[in-house]
Amino acid sequence: MITSSKFRENAMRVVFALTACVSIAAVVLICVFLFASGIPTMKTIGFADFLFGKTWAPSQGLYGIFPMIVASIFVTAGAIIIGVPLGLLCAIFLARFCPQRLYRVLKPAAELLAGIPSIVYGFFGLVVIVPLMQNLFGGSGKGMLTASVMLGIMILPTIINVSESALRAVPESYYEGSLALGATHERSVFSTVLPAARSGILAGVILGVGRAIGETMAVAMVAGNQPILPESILSGVRTLTANIVQEMGYATDLHRDALIACGVVLFVFILIINLCFSALKRREA
Repeated sequence: MITSSKFRENAMRVVFALTACVSIAAVVLICVFLFASGIPTMKTIGFADFLFGKTWAPSQGLYGIFPMIVASIFVTAGAIIIGVPLGLLCAIFLARFCPQRLYRVLKPAAELLAGIPSIVYGFFGLVVIVPLMQNLFGGSGKGMLTASVMLGIMILPTIINVSESALRAVPESYYEGSLALGATHERSVFSTVLPAARSGILAGVILGVGRAIGETMAVAMVAGNQPILPESILSGVRTLTANIVQEMGYATDLHRDALIACGVVLFVFILIINLCFSALKRREA
């Protein structure tokens, strides 16, 4: 019996090790493909012309992606401003304030949001959010603000589910100790439980930001598809992901390589964001 148990334990250890190696190998292969294809292309175009050029016109040999870099940053920042506070407050309500009967309805609803395809979110944006923006601000309704609102809604389920799990993982003794010292229920939650769950909440924010900056179809449908520098939050924009998906189908030669280089820039952005959050996490720890 002991021998059989040790055999199963060793076998599962090997399986887990192989799975981890496959995951690492996949990431390495993606990095090799992107950088091997993208870096030479940037060198051919010119790093400065590619990263800081303001005109994207492949038919004229112009491959400046600076407007799309700015658009990606602004749209993601807007999604964070909209989605993170809403998602965090919703998670706090579900974990500490929600009645059990209401929880049975809200929790599945929040989980259902995560399973809705991106294209459905895009149609929702076209049918609901774009007309709303037209009525409020005029114009076409498609632009950076619309895309930020759309992405803010899309990252809600990720932030809600991860943050709620982090809040529920906090030992109940923290909350009870705060009550014993005379704090109210609300003060105990926001001053004791919430800071204790900071690490898990930050992980949820990182996942949400990763989805926001990597989202394609929904953004392409409501952002306005204009590869120019935005003049206001209502201006039409084109993000890096939207640029890739809209032109990769017919791109050839240098044009195709330039789109792969856009993927390199996007990959580096996500890497930098994750490193910044990791550094912030270690600093707070």
